[in-house]
Amino acid sequence: MLERLKMFNLGIPLLLLLLLALMTLQVPVLLLDVSFTFNIALALVVLLASVYALKPLQFGAFPTVLLVATLLRLALNVASTRVVLLEGHAGGAAAGKVIEAFGEVVVGGNYVVGLVVFIILVIINFVVVTKGAGRISEVSARFTLDAMPGKQMAIDADLNAGIIDQVQAKARREEVAQEADFYGAMDGASKFVRGDAVAGILILIINIVGGLTIGMAQHELSFSEALRNYTLLTIGDGLVAQIPSLLLSTAAAVIVTRVSDEKDVGDQVMQEMFADPRALAVSAGLLFVFGVVPGMPHVAFLSLAALAGAGAFLIARRNETPTGVEEVVEEEREEDEANIEVGWHDVSPVDVLGLEVGYRLIPLVDKSQGGELLKRIKGVRKKLSQEFGFLVPSVHIRDNLDLVANAYRISLMGVTVGEAEIYPDRWLAINPGEVFGRIEGIETKDPAFGLDAVWIEESGKENAQSLGFTVVDASTVVATHLNQVMQEHAATLLGHDEVQKLMELLGEQSPTLAEQLVPGAVTLSGLLKVLQLLLAEKIPIRDLRTIAEALTEAAQSTKEPDALAQAVRIALSRMIVQNIYGSETNLDVITLDPELEQLLMQARNQGSDEAPVLEPGMADRLQESIHSAAERQEIAGKPSVLLVSSTVRGLLARFVRFSQQVIHVLSYEEIPDNKQITVVATVGRSN
Repeated sequence: MLERLKMFNLGIPLLLLLLLALMTLQVPVLLLDVSFTFNIALALVVLLASVYALKPLQFGAFPTVLLVATLLRLALNVASTRVVLLEGHAGGAAAGKVIEAFGEVVVGGNYVVGLVVFIILVIINFVVVTKGAGRISEVSARFTLDAMPGKQMAIDADLNAGIIDQVQAKARREEVAQEADFYGAMDGASKFVRGDAVAGILILIINIVGGLTIGMAQHELSFSEALRNYTLLTIGDGLVAQIPSLLLSTAAAVIVTRVSDEKDVGDQVMQEMFADPRALAVSAGLLFVFGVVPGMPHVAFLSLAALAGAGAFLIARRNETPTGVEEVVEEEREEDEANIEVGWHDVSPVDVLGLEVGYRLIPLVDKSQGGELLKRIKGVRKKLSQEFGFLVPSVHIRDNLDLVANAYRISLMGVTVGEAEIYPDRWLAINPGEVFGRIEGIETKDPAFGLDAVWIEESGKENAQSLGFTVVDASTVVATHLNQVMQEHAATLLGHDEVQKLMELLGEQSPTLAEQLVPGAVTLSGLLKVLQLLLAEKIPIRDLRTIAEALTEAAQSTKEPDALAQAVRIALSRMIVQNIYGSETNLDVITLDPELEQLLMQARNQGSDEAPVLEPGMADRLQESIHSAAERQEIAGKPSVLLVSSTVRGLLARFVRFSQQVIHVLSYEEIPDNKQITVVATVGRSN
């Protein structure tokens, strides 16, 4: 039977019927007293529920409750106004015990005092609490709605990265939507409270004027008697309504000013205000100073000073742990750690970029010992971040006693990508290709570019420079090597978090374009793949707007990352060509023999860009031909550019990249219309 009643959910309909009855019918005085008491109890329950909620969404029904409570209070005002005007001439008890108690007991039977108290309550409610809560609700709603796209993209990023699953992503999306709905509803609900305060003032004036008119004209009361009876009842009625209104306004203020935490307001206040004994100790000292000033109320100030001082002492003792207890706790902790099973907390995450140094290189990274390496690495990160178009991850530096004392090792995703042995007390003289003599020292290779070099003493620095050597210190050697590694592996350094941040920045500049791109045109993972393909060929991704526009258009016909990357390259053609040739109008290029290009197209169609099918020996001949043509361009002091059709551009770009040849591979579509090309060499099948 109870389950059936629960299914009907009669609470709200019955409450609405009660509101309608209070507004239209003359209700008994006893029912009016019960309704006033219920209204006060409801306000107290709502206030306490707001205080004990751990976060605003735990009381998501608050805007609706606030609306219902406001309607109930207004309905009671209508019902009580009817009773006061009809029965007010008979005395205080005629309008009910609750109104009489507030008119006689609370304000002492003095209608002037009651009027002042009512006005003060209205000022507190309307000017202070309601106005502040309304402003906070408005700002919270605005910022919550503005932050929704970023939060949704963050959820999509976590989902694409595998941090959360579909169920968790759905729950988080619902929470974001609920948060936006809640603060939007609170922004509107605060207007109910403000309107209720204004209605209370108007009802008070109407009741006093109407009561004087009815009492003197209909019941032949004197002015003073009518003023006393009706004013006291009206003020009692106003106080009965205004106190619950103030409680609900306070509840609304508590909800909108609540910072999400796993503690209720009481615990949070106690932990944050009284965690440090110094606040109470200083307050106790100031209260004591006030207490000993002649003419001040000594008992009140000195008593509070003693209480504050005692509280500060107890908090200080609570924060201090005796030595014996520390030892016991430490022993228990060690015992607990020994008994704890191996868990996920024991798995250390892999550093994106890591630098391990031997113990003799520690001074290079120690600022107190004059180490410059940290400053150099920061400069390298800033420079590359500006060039690439995204924030390069920080380098995690640690010492490694397993390394040779003078050695360092650079790792990428936990894999070693560079290592060398240096001498922190020497200078590295690098042979740039043309020097005019020999110098004495420890012969080696430059770690970054593999050039011949010599570690020399500081005293031989000027002599080496005069002979044409490039001389750098040990910190610069490591920083240059790290710079080279970052440039070679720029595509690996770009991850989901970096792409998500790029999307947030694009959303600030072009919100519509950002929404169309992700998830409209491509997924976040698809965008990451395209950007990595661009970075792998040394193409910066600074112009994210052009990239997004090209992807949005190209994604309508294909979702293949290679095809999308080619479309972006065409959109960025001016920048690509400028980075290679500068401002030159005439472009010297190397082309393929049409027969060879046709063979490569067939090989690509039979295989793929990553694994084309080439006849035996053809790859070697092609590599030698391209290398020979590139050498001639290098001797002439001009860039080496291989110009081919877009069909085989990706295949050849991977081919020359894997063969470690410094040559750019462009397609015909990537040459701007205002540029002229000159073919300086043709690579044929039999070259």
